[in-house]
Formats: sequence, C-alpha cells, structure tokens
Amino acid sequence: MEFEFNSVYIEVVKDDITKSKLDCIVNAANTSLLGGGGVDGAIHRAGGKEIVTECIKIRERQGGCPVGEAVITTAGKLDAKFVIHTVGPVWNNGLRNEEEKLKNCYLNSLNLANQYHIASIAFPNISTGIYKFPKKKAAEIAVSSVREIIEGNNSSVRRIQFVCFDDENYHIYLKTIKGLD
Repeated sequence: MEFEFNSVYIEVVKDDITKSKLDCIVNAANTSLLGGGGVDGAIHRAGGKEIVTECIKIRERQGGCPVGEAVITTAGKLDAKFVIHTVGPVWNNGLRNEEEKLKNCYLNSLNLANQYHIASIAFPNISTGIYKFPKKKAAEIAVSSVREIIEGNNSSVRRIQFVCFDDENYHIYLKTIKGLD
C-alpha cells in the first residue's frame, strides 16, 4: 500500500528487507555492529563480508554504535547501495527514555541518508522483535518521525518504505500511516 505525503512516497509492504531494491536499507543493529539475530543477522548474512569489514572499521574508529544513533556502510551483495545501521532501544516499560531513543533511530537514519543523497530507503520494524518494544507504539513513533522529516522538506529521500516481516506489524503500520492523510 502506497501513500503520498508532501511529494514523498511512503509505502508499507510485507516482505524480507534483504530483498529490497531501494537505494538503502536500514538495519536494526546491535551496539557491536557485528550482526546478531533477526533482521540484523539476515542483513549481515545476505550482504556478506563487505558489511562486516566496514562495521569493524567503524568499531575501531568509534567503538560501536550507541542506542539511537546511526552509521552507514556499503550494502555488499544486497541490491541496495547502502545499509544504515541503527541501534534501537530495548523496551523497559518506558522507564529508560525508549521512545525518544527510537525516534532518534529514525531521525538519525534519515539525516544520514540525506548526507549521502539517498533517494529511497527501507526501514524494518525497529526494536519490535527481541527488544520487545510495543508494536503499535513503535509504529506511531516511526510514522511521526518520518512525518517530521518530510514536513521539514530538508531531505533528499523521496521514497520511504516500511518493510514488515509479519502480518501484525503490516496491519499496524497500514492503520498508523493512514493518519498522514
């Protein structure tokens, strides 16, 4: 399902993000940047050693990636050109500023995409898997963060895709994103 908002196309799809053909995919990474489970492991496996090699260089330079921040690497063997790795927060009943940290994942990823003149980007459902962030709340934060960037008209990104791995997230995102109209 596709929507247009301020000349930016926003799409919700149920798919495997590693199959995305957009310019950039976002990885729900961990602070080590060395791969893990879920979407992080899938991206590292599909992208190959080029991604890991660049992540190791980033770790040597800055010691990993803090929660809410984002870094960029090649996409290796993926169809995308870039992978933006962002570290979502582990849900702790909202007691550790998780909502603000998740918002920062989206804002920092989009700002980094703009720095690299990326025109299209695919986001997974950050922190909603093993990190247990409530799915509805995560979708609301994702959509409102994207809207904030779009309304500012200061981004090179013209297509944003929310790639949902399961039916539940897909339906939550569809319902949430309809609020942009």
